[in-house]
Order: sequence, then structure tokens, then C-alpha cells
Amino acid sequence: MEHRIIGPGPYRATKLWNETIELFRAKMPLRKHRSHFKSYEHCFTATEAVNWLHNLLRHNQNFGPEVTRKQTVQLLKKFLKNHVIEDIKGRWGQEDFEDNRHLYRFPPSSPLKPYPKRSPYKASVVKFPDWADQPPDTTQENIPVRPIVMNSESWYKRHSIAIGEVPACRLVYRRQLTEANVEEIWKSMTLSHLQKILELDSLDEVLDPKLVNSKFIIHNVYSVSKQGVVILTDKSKELPHWVLSAMKCLANWPSCSDLKQPMYSGFEKDVFKTIADYYGHLKEPLLTFQLFDAFVSVLGLLQKEKIAIEAFQICCLLLPPENRRKLQLLIRMMAKICLNKEIPPLCDGLGMRTLMVQTFSRCILCSKDEVDLDELLAARLVTFLMDNHQEILQAPSSLQNAIEERVAHLRRVQFQKSYPEVYQERFPTPESEALVFPEKSKPKPQLLMWALKKPFQPFQRTRSFRM
Repeated sequence: MEHRIIGPGPYRATKLWNETIELFRAKMPLRKHRSHFKSYEHCFTATEAVNWLHNLLRHNQNFGPEVTRKQTVQLLKKFLKNHVIEDIKGRWGQEDFEDNRHLYRFPPSSPLKPYPKRSPYKASVVKFPDWADQPPDTTQENIPVRPIVMNSESWYKRHSIAIGEVPACRLVYRRQLTEANVEEIWKSMTLSHLQKILELDSLDEVLDPKLVNSKFIIHNVYSVSKQGVVILTDKSKELPHWVLSAMKCLANWPSCSDLKQPMYSGFEKDVFKTIADYYGHLKEPLLTFQLFDAFVSVLGLLQKEKIAIEAFQICCLLLPPENRRKLQLLIRMMAKICLNKEIPPLCDGLGMRTLMVQTFSRCILCSKDEVDLDELLAARLVTFLMDNHQEILQAPSSLQNAIEERVAHLRRVQFQKSYPEVYQERFPTPESEALVFPEKSKPKPQLLMWALKKPFQPFQRTRSFRM
């Protein structure tokens, strides 16, 4: 059984979990081992499992070569907890898996994760304003009308164009697009564009459209600084000043102009630990639990880099503004630290890039369900974010232009386009005007006074032209 690329779509994390279990059971070498003077058939040591599974994950295009040995051990801990494997005495669930010589085996059947069931979502149709709708508390009876005094001559002049009886007048209101209409347009077109990129029949199994806030999308597009970072209206949701100062210190190392405390040996490690502790204690990952499936689904497009970048752009627009701002500042700091050659090592034995991914991946993307491969998927996503953060953390210009043109078009709708039959009744047509005003004979134009009375004579040569 060979690994295959799991493309975008619903339940991608579940499919990856089940396929990894099937590959592990089908390909993991089993042999005879001895422990405490006893022989055990068809088993393997913990170290053998880590070595084999680590190699499998690194060569699997769904995860990539960034998978570390530590992440592989974490995955095997989940396997033991969910009875994918058990020790040679049949114990599982409460035992802790470690990278050692302890013996494990497969149970008769490893449980695969069932696909979750969600209640079907009926897509709500965006209701645009109807030009015939009257404003609230307005009727034809209570419309104030100024009395007009007309004699018979003025009345005849006003109604001479009308043919037959004058139709009864009815007041028609021209309604403008409300703020709620504009918000629904942004939400509808954004989700429609994401669905088109993912090539899905519906987004219902990837995210719940009812939980998408259209105000977040508009705020993330327009309320930004010159650098493209979101500006928060509610300052209480801003990063604490001490965290922001610490992030600026490491991002601009060694010039820490925002930090007044004197530096000492190991100062940069303490600053990094302060940032890691703050992000590690967030109640919810920055990409939120409800958008976990959407971001994991986009990971199936990494082979098509440009399409994946655009899909991530749209998904990041759905984030709450405070989450998007924290994500932007964090990813920019991580990218600057990785490119900074002057900053000292922040952790012995780990490269700067690996340290950034391992430290912040779970605070960026995480699932509520522990049996998901969230550590591996988060590492894959954070690596891609760091490499393409300048494009991903910007609003997609094509989508923004399309929505703005749509809103502008709806605001330019004219009365006669909405009610052509009413327009024809109120205003005369060329045929009705011809019956009231018959065509008059046009007078002949008078000859000009200076018109020539005689035709031109043929040219005759005179003496002045003779040689």
C-alpha cells in the first residue's frame, strides 16, 4: 500500500489519520523479540517504530521533510492512547510512549476514525433591496402632498401629451443598498470564491457558513496600516505592551530601541521564552477551532503554490481581527528571526527555523480532537506561512476588486431598469408624441444674398499669362 496525496476537501485530517494508520499496520516490520527471558512474536520496539514512522512521514508529500523525531513520538503516543498499538501485555490508553526498547504490537484491529456527521446547512440566498419596497412606517395615505392650483389652460398643457386616460399615480421608492446588504455581499462572494478554489460542491463540511462574520472580513480588508497589519478598534484586545516590546526586540535584534532594560548573557533566550509563554497560553489557536478543517483542506493544494496562497489569503480574511493581527505580528517576527544572522542561538541543538516551527505551531493551528494529526499539519502550515507570509497576510486584490465592482454596480441601478412598465406609462413614447404633434412641413431655405447669379465661365488666358 503506497501513500497518496490527499487533496482539499471535507474531513481531510480524518482521511490522513486513517491512511497513516493503515500504512503503519501494513508496512511496519514485525519480528521476534526477547524481554525478561521471554520471547514475543510479531512485535517491535518503540525505537524501531519511531525510526520507521519518522522515515515514512518525511517522505510522505502530505507532511513533508520538516517532520521531526519529536513529532513522531507525539504521534505514537496518540496511537497508544487510541489503541492503534498496545504493549506486549495488552495495555494501552494510560501508558506513556517513550523512545526506548519497550516492546509493542498491533491489536487484532486498529480503530479508524469515523467521519463526523454535521447537520445539513441550507445556504441562505443574499436578498438585495427591492426598489418597490417602501421604507418602514410609510404608506400611500400618509404621504404629505402640497396642493396645486391649476386653471383649465395649465391643466391642458400638463396633460396634452397623455393619450387616453391618465394612469393612476403610485409613489415608487428608490431604495439604497444598506450596510447589511453590503456585508452579505462580502460574505457571499468571499465564501463562493473559496469554494471555487477548493473545487468543492459545498463548503458545509469544511466550515459552517453561519459562523462566518462578514464584519470581520470587511475590517480585515480596510482597517489596516501601511504595512498591511490590521488596526484594532477595540484596544482592549491588543497585544500586551510587554509582549509587543519583546517581539520588537527579537525582530530588530541587536538594535532593541523599544527596550530600556540592560541586556545580559542569555537575555535573548528569556525574551523569547516570554513570547512563547504568552502565545502558548492562549485559550484558542490563532486560526480558531472552527476554521481548522478549512485550513487543513487548503494544505492539500501546496503542490499548486499560487492557488494555495490565494486560498490561504481568503481563509485568513475570515479570522477575527485580533487573531489576524496577532498572527501577522508573530509570523513576521518568526521570519525576521530566521533570517537574522546576528542573533545568538535561542536553543541548543535546534536550528532557528525548526525552533520557530516547534514552538509556535500549536498556538497557530490546533484541533479540539486529540486524535487528529494536528502537530504534523500545523508544522506543515506554519512552514508554508513563514515562506509566503508577505502574500498570504494580504487581502486578495482580485476578490476585493470583484466585490467592490459588484457593490458599485448595484448602487448604479436606475429606476427605469427596475420598472420599465411604470416608466413607459409615465413618459410618452415617440408614437404617442407623433399623434399629438403632427409633423409640420419644413420651409425651404432662403438663398444667400451673395449667391452667384451666373454660372462660372470657362477660364480664359490673358496677356499677363503669356511668356
